[in-house]
Amino acid sequence: MSVVKNSAEIMDTTITIGVAKSKMTLKSQMILALLAGAYIGFGSVFAIKVAGGMPAETWGTFVRLVFGGVFPVGLLLVLLAGADLFTGDCMFMTGALAHKQIDWGKFFKILILSVIGNFIGSVLVAWLSYKGTLLMDGSAAGRPLANYAVAIANGKCVLAWDVAFYRGILCNWLVCLAIYMSLSSTDGVSKAILLWPPITAFVAMGMEHSVANMTFVPLGLFIGADPTYIATANATVLTATWGALFIKNLIPVILGNYVGGALFVAMFYYWANNTKAKRAA
Repeated sequence: MSVVKNSAEIMDTTITIGVAKSKMTLKSQMILALLAGAYIGFGSVFAIKVAGGMPAETWGTFVRLVFGGVFPVGLLLVLLAGADLFTGDCMFMTGALAHKQIDWGKFFKILILSVIGNFIGSVLVAWLSYKGTLLMDGSAAGRPLANYAVAIANGKCVLAWDVAFYRGILCNWLVCLAIYMSLSSTDGVSKAILLWPPITAFVAMGMEHSVANMTFVPLGLFIGADPTYIATANATVLTATWGALFIKNLIPVILGNYVGGALFVAMFYYWANNTKAKRAA
């Protein structure tokens, strides 16, 4: 593995990235944010497709490990193909702001637009996956993958507000650490190796990623309201709603994700390194 940067140098890189993001045109940012939401959506659907057919009675907690082990493909697409993900922006933009390289206007612009674009891309993948019946394996006798998707949506919409917030903090602490470590390397293979363990860990432990939830919950909502699915024997009853998605999940998780990435990664490494990035004016 080729690791070429120390922690202080990585901090400088994150600031440089934050500054570059602040200079994107509205068109570029919205396209890249939409793509990021879609890429995380691919990882989310992939995880359900692989782990959803593994009965917990047989596989136990190994199901969580499998679910978490395949999910990181989405973030790998974001990092290597290039896209604008809100959870990463929490670190990048806070670092740039702390070093006085951007102003508050650019800071809020990037974060707000990234959430909007991520949501559009995530719901698009959820809808396409639903229309493509990717999780409707089986027949009227049972559809385990569809049940799994609806159960995930239901579960995310009944979390207590504070629980969702704290899980959001823990999630993006690990996500931004994964991104931070990946920036130490210049080659794609090393980035993938560095990225995978923290992302697998947060997913397997049941933490809350706002952008992933933008696919998980809408996918469950689409499937759970489908007449064919409702007519399936032993279909999981949909209790999640669009209102609950926003009020009980996305709002606290987005806030928690911000704290996790901004405070526990960007600011902690800023304070620890006290770096002054070498950037073009």
